[in-house]
Amino acid sequence: MTASGIRVLIAKPGLDGHDRGAKVIARALRDAGMEVIYTGLRQTPEMISEAALQEDVDIVGLSILSGAHMALVPRIRQEMDANGLNEVSIIVGGIIPDDDIQSLQEMGVAAVFGPGTSTEEIVTRINELMGARQA
Repeated sequence: MTASGIRVLIAKPGLDGHDRGAKVIARALRDAGMEVIYTGLRQTPEMISEAALQEDVDIVGLSILSGAHMALVPRIRQEMDANGLNEVSIIVGGIIPDDDIQSLQEMGVAAVFGPGTSTEEIVTRINELMGARQA
């Protein structure tokens, strides 16, 4: 699958009001040929899951700077699974302590990106995820 066929939802769950990074990532993915849907700030797990369902996305990218990732990610995964979106990959970016990465992966997160991750690395990882799904 080429990047042009990949649909990505970028969401800011919880009360975190900082979205500059999410907008930078959304633009980089768009520039790489992906279709990007940005939900805006303060999204609930239910809102994110519903948007993913309605937009028929391949990837849900969560930008979390608030430290609430260990509470929000399982709720989002649960909502997505309840909506039949168990095949939709979740990726997470933001302030994620190294100690939490394995737990997030065990919850089904396909990739975790911390501060300083290049946009090229994120694009490459999404393409890898989609390529593995198509194989």
